[in-house]
Amino acid sequence: MYLEPQQSSLAEAVPRLGDNTGGYLRIDTAQELSTSMVDSLNGLCDRVEDGSGDSVVVLYLHDATDNLDRAWPGKVGIHTVNRWERALRRVERLDAVTIAVAEGHCGGPALEVLLATDYRIGTPDLRLDPPHASGEFWPGMGMHRLAQQVGIARARRLVHFPTELSGDLAMQFGLVDELAADVVEAVGCAAEVAIRASGPERGIRRLLLLETTTTSYEEALGIHLAACDRALRRADAARNHSTPQPEGA
Repeated sequence: MYLEPQQSSLAEAVPRLGDNTGGYLRIDTAQELSTSMVDSLNGLCDRVEDGSGDSVVVLYLHDATDNLDRAWPGKVGIHTVNRWERALRRVERLDAVTIAVAEGHCGGPALEVLLATDYRIGTPDLRLDPPHASGEFWPGMGMHRLAQQVGIARARRLVHFPTELSGDLAMQFGLVDELAADVVEAVGCAAEVAIRASGPERGIRRLLLLETTTTSYEEALGIHLAACDRALRRADAARNHSTPQPEGA
């Protein structure tokens, strides 16, 4: 089966990122929401938050059974849904590069996970099925992120007329950033660029970006200035550290 070599190679490649390894988690998007799924995601966040330095988190999404006839989240209570939403929020707040890889047919939680990550890679055979319950788009926080990130017009089309999206359509909607046959290479390249371009406040910058559509300029100004001040202080400290000291100093 085409999925397994990719998954195996990807799982083996993540540790080879060396000190930048944050973690790898495989999510079977054919499964219903469950306590074990939430615990796995929280466990990944725990490992990243307990670490230090730059890190890369890779979330691998695929349908292990290609089960097309199932609803999300399935037969669960609102408490489990709340725990899942909080776990996704933790992913969104991680001080790490978060990369999602969606391969083949992906339904259930796939769209929600994609929207909570920094960079999204799809395979050429990607078929992205929006989360739905009883034929209707699932009204979780994924709907909120969708409108924030792709705009009301595109979100309206997906919410009111949910349909499976090909990889090309997913790119047009801004739900994936890249289609790659070699996901191992794509993850490595994306991680290298993201780490090189990011500093110690990656999570802060992500939140500043996400809040642009819900915060007024006046409300955001102070938060952005505080982030600018910290960046200036770090740059100044770096310059002082790299300046040669006179002999005998």
